[in-house]
Amino acid sequence: MSSHRSEAVEVPIDRIRLPLLRIIHLENLSGMALIAGAVTALVLANTGFAESVQHFWHYHLEVRVGPIQLDESLVHWVNDGLMTVFFFVAGLEIKRELVTGDLRAPRKAALPAIAALGGMVVPALAFVAVSGPASRSGWGVPMATDIAFAVGILTLLGNRVPPRLKVFLLTLAIVDDLGAILVIALFYTTALDTTALAIAAAVLIGMLVLRFLGVWWMPIYVIVGTGLWLAVFESGVHATLAGVVCGLLAPARPRRPERTEVVAYPDHTIDELKAIVFETRETKSVVDRLIHGLHPFSALLIVPVFALANTGVGISATALLEGIASSTGLAILLGLLVGKPVGITVAAWLAVRTGLAELPSHTTWTHMVGVGFLGGIGFTVSLFITDLAFSGNDATIDSAKIAVLSASILASVLGALVLVRASGPAVIGVVDDGSALGPITYDELNATAPDAFIADELGSAVGADELGSAVGADEFGSAVGADEFGAAAGADDR
Repeated sequence: MSSHRSEAVEVPIDRIRLPLLRIIHLENLSGMALIAGAVTALVLANTGFAESVQHFWHYHLEVRVGPIQLDESLVHWVNDGLMTVFFFVAGLEIKRELVTGDLRAPRKAALPAIAALGGMVVPALAFVAVSGPASRSGWGVPMATDIAFAVGILTLLGNRVPPRLKVFLLTLAIVDDLGAILVIALFYTTALDTTALAIAAAVLIGMLVLRFLGVWWMPIYVIVGTGLWLAVFESGVHATLAGVVCGLLAPARPRRPERTEVVAYPDHTIDELKAIVFETRETKSVVDRLIHGLHPFSALLIVPVFALANTGVGISATALLEGIASSTGLAILLGLLVGKPVGITVAAWLAVRTGLAELPSHTTWTHMVGVGFLGGIGFTVSLFITDLAFSGNDATIDSAKIAVLSASILASVLGALVLVRASGPAVIGVVDDGSALGPITYDELNATAPDAFIADELGSAVGADELGSAVGADEFGSAVGADEFGAAAGADDR
C-alpha cells in the first residue's frame, strides 16, 4: 500500500448530513411524523380552512399512459398510489423476517405469530358482537396494529423495557401486517376484471422469469412493478397489494454472502473504486438495501401525507360523543382497547402453557399485557380499512375515524403506563441462554449504534460490511465527493 495518503476534505454539509441520516431512521421519529400529520389534519378540519382542504384532496388528477387513462382524486392517488410504496416496504420487512429473521425459526416465530393471530381474531369478533348490521362490514378495522406508532412508543420508554420485547413487538406487528394484507385482498375487493387479472398474472410471471435469469438491473423491476400496479389497479383488487407482492419477491439473501475485505489504494482509478463499491454492495441483500433506502421515504413522507389526507374529520363535543357512542364507534373501541390486549395476551399464554413457545428473556406477563395495549394502536392501517369498509357512507366513516383516533391515543397511554410499571430499567444485552439478541433491524441498529464508521482515508482497509453500511452505492457520490476522489485517486485517474 502506498505510504502517501491524502486528508479528507470536510465541507460544512458533512457536519449535519450524517447525523441527519441517522435521525431519519429512528422509529420514534416515524411515529412522531405520523402524529404530526394527523394533528395537522385535525386542526385544519376544525378551522376555517376545512372546506378548502376538502376541495384540495378531492381535486382530480388525470394521468394517461398510452391507452390507459387514470383519473382519480388526490386522496385516491395517496391511498392507491403512495400507499403502495408503504405496503411494498411492509412486504420487504415480511420477506426479511421469513428468510433471515425470527419468522424463519418456528419456535422463535411461534409466540409473536400466535399472539398476532389472537390479536386479530378477538377484536374482529368483538366488533361483530357490538356493531349493527349496517356497519358489520367494518370488522377488519380493529384487527390492525400501526407498527410505526407502536414501536415508537416502545422506543420512547428506552431501557425500561427488555430489548427482546421490542423484537417481539416488531415480529408481532409484521405478522399483523400480513394478516391485514390478506384481509384486504380477500374481503375488501370490489368487482373483479378477469382480463386485468390475467394481465397482472402474466406480468408477475415475467418478474419471476427475470429473477430466474439473474437479471438484477433495478430499473427493469421498477418498470415491471409499475405495470403490475396498473394491472392490479384495473382488476378491482386493491392496488396496494401489488406493492406487497413485489416486496415478497425481492431477494432477501445477498448475492455475495461471504464476508470479504476490500482495500482501496490512493492510485486506484474511478472504475476500480466503483468496482470496490459494487463488490461491497453485493454483500447486502436487495431487501436490506431497499428497506434502508425506502424506509425514511415511507415513514417520514408517505405515512404523514396519508394521515393528512385521511384523518381530517370535524371534532366537536357533539361529534366526538356521537362518534364514540355510535354502534360502529363502540365496536371499534371495544375491539382495539379490549379485544387487542385480551387476544394477544391470552393467545400468548396458551402458546406458552402448551409448550409451543416461551416468553422472551427478561419479560413478564405484565409486559405482554402492555404490548397487547400497544397492539391496540390501529391508526394507519385501521384508517385505511375504514375507507374500504364504509366506502360511500361518510357519516359512518367519520364516526369510525373518531373511534380509531380515540382508541389509538388511549391504547398508547395505557400500554406505556403498564410497561413502565412492569419493571425497572432493563439490562441491555443480557440473555439467559447466552444467545444473541438478534435479529436486530437496521432501524434499531441506527437508533442504538455509535456514530457510523467513516473512512477518513481511502488507503485504509475497510471491511465489506463496514463499507456497505457507511457508503452504499447510491450514497457513494455524496459520501466521497469529486474533490476527495481527486485527492485520493489523482487527477489523472479521474
